[in-house]
Amino acid sequence: MDLSVVVPTLNGRDRLAASLDALAEHAPDAEVVVVNGPSADGTTGMVRGRDDVDVLVEVSTRTLNVARNAGLATAAGDAVALLRYDLLVEPSWTEAVRAGLREAAAVTGPTPRAGDPPDGPERTRLVDRAVTYFDGANVAFRTDALDALDGFDEYLETGGARDAAHRLAGMGYEVAWQEGMRAGSEYGSDGGAEPHDGGNDQRPYWKYRALAYRLVKNYGLRPTVVRRLASHAVSEGLDAAGELLRGDGRLTGFIGGGRDVATGTATGASDGLVARARDRSSTRNPHGLSTRADRAVACYDWRS
Repeated sequence: MDLSVVVPTLNGRDRLAASLDALAEHAPDAEVVVVNGPSADGTTGMVRGRDDVDVLVEVSTRTLNVARNAGLATAAGDAVALLRYDLLVEPSWTEAVRAGLREAAAVTGPTPRAGDPPDGPERTRLVDRAVTYFDGANVAFRTDALDALDGFDEYLETGGARDAAHRLAGMGYEVAWQEGMRAGSEYGSDGGAEPHDGGNDQRPYWKYRALAYRLVKNYGLRPTVVRRLASHAVSEGLDAAGELLRGDGRLTGFIGGGRDVATGTATGASDGLVARARDRSSTRNPHGLSTRADRAVACYDWRS
């Protein structure tokens, strides 16, 4: 199995250097593709000065799914891993990736988060699907699954990994969990400055726009979907009301948050219906790899 590792990065030169050092030590045979941009901290010079990076792609947008797709389009392996720039693979990582992909189309493992690390992947059931979520910061795919997914949905600014998990489940692909596929961090349990793309963005508008979009796009406006959206919104409202009553919040913030939830949900649901109509196949990705505009502003390819 030829493994490629795609590492999207943004203004994380020192952390990226440590991550690349760990890959060079524990995955020396992997093809390494760094997708940078638009960084302003000397990342380009640092990467170009290394001899353990095979391709450097410079992109002009900060959107994570755009960076992921740019790396996927360049990777040449028959298996491709996505690794966040501030995570350090451990000695068992490569073998765990290979073992996981022998049993499933995708594999994920533990990464640092606030609180205790999970003892397995998060799972849910929606409509007729059993969905296994994965952390987009530490996941690997067989290329047949990536081809079926058509990469990540570039409409989404958060929750791209969760959307891909729903689509994988819809196409009958399994996601394996490997405890040995561990990627740690020397910066503590927060894993760095940027949030992991698991749909946990706490900005109400973007959180609910993404949630409504991916649910409606994948399942349509079914009663189950409407109930789930309403449940999330009510839970958010109760939490905000509790903060207000305890004196930890302000009335203007409560009203503004409610408006953001409503607006984000309406926008995401509307756009999800449009996306569902545009791509009626099981891929459900009208903003995917095959339709993307080339966002690369430069590409340095040192593969012989």
